[in-house]
Amino acid sequence: MIQETFYADIQENIIGIDEVGRGALCGPVVSCAVQLNKKILKQSFLKEIDDSKKINEIKRNQLANLIKKFSIFSYGICSNKIIDKINILQATNLSMKKAYENLGNTDNKVKIDGVKSFFLNDKTEFIKGGDNKSVVIAAASILAKSFRDAMMEKYSHEFPGYSLEKNKGYGSKSHLLAIKKMGITSIHRKSFAPIKNLLF
Repeated sequence: MIQETFYADIQENIIGIDEVGRGALCGPVVSCAVQLNKKILKQSFLKEIDDSKKINEIKRNQLANLIKKFSIFSYGICSNKIIDKINILQATNLSMKKAYENLGNTDNKVKIDGVKSFFLNDKTEFIKGGDNKSVVIAAASILAKSFRDAMMEKYSHEFPGYSLEKNKGYGSKSHLLAIKKMGITSIHRKSFAPIKNLLF
């Protein structure tokens, strides 16, 4: 019954939305909105779609490429500068709104991972732990994570020494030590407490 419920959103053309990067010290917060094609129900990889945090990076990127072939999807991005200007909660909500609006299917029911904090349409449902309860939210989490990780990989070449290719902007020990040693970059979030505490 739980499995049937997990996959039911495909038949109902429900849009799933999830975000990644909320707790990172640098880089953007990224959201993805996705609507899965019913043809995905016949694909063997469907059973592997799960909360992105439970899947290793190689597998996650493989799944992201497969999901893209059987879906329509869009991203919403809010940079560190926007995060510092309006705070991380508002920036996260804004990134989700952008992803939803970029998708274009604004009449469909929407399921969002998290607790209710903003309005999209009158068919929006917020689900705590949604990436474990809805395949469309889980798919959105995989696409968002894969997309943002690729961004952070590129930033690691632009800003060497912070191990961004490994920590993806999160506050690992090596990342915090690098900030102490070299200061912050143009993609660091100045409003976040760990950076404030290290610099001021």
